[in-house]
Amino acid sequence: MPRPTTKIDLITTADEQFSKLWQLIDSMDDQKQNAPFAFSEAFLQKRTEAHWQRDQNLRDVLIHLYEWHQLLLNWVTSNQKGEAQPFLPAPYNWRTYGKLNEEFIEKHQNTSLDEAKQLLNNSHADVLNMIEAFTNEELFAKNTLSWTGTSTLGSYCVSATSSHYEWAIKKMKQHIKSLE
Repeated sequence: MPRPTTKIDLITTADEQFSKLWQLIDSMDDQKQNAPFAFSEAFLQKRTEAHWQRDQNLRDVLIHLYEWHQLLLNWVTSNQKGEAQPFLPAPYNWRTYGKLNEEFIEKHQNTSLDEAKQLLNNSHADVLNMIEAFTNEELFAKNTLSWTGTSTLGSYCVSATSSHYEWAIKKMKQHIKSLE
């Protein structure tokens, strides 16, 4: 699927991928939804991405999506108020954000799967409402918003929505496959 480059495409693709994610989740019974991930050693040896080891269950994946929505929302809100803030909170940067992802999982060890589902549903709606408030130019024209640096706000939004949902879908499909 091509990466969205317009506001309409951004919203449409985010909603489509979010719906696909929920269709996949809803296709699993409670036992599968609550089952810990059990990827084979052979599978894990072929995967270098940290998330294959980090996330232990569906809740962890949903919380990851929710927390990245929060990063986006907080970043946009702060910068709109004139409070300059980088996307990743201190002390993290794009080389060290893996530790931040681990902290999200740690933070939510007492969050139930149902709570994680509700948090994600609410934050998805919040992100779409935030996107609606921007023009196509503000979202996708470079140098329109000084605080987006060399990227665009739309690019950050794509990463926090449709691209992240595609990642979660792939992960959940692998989880389902491992249970068969």
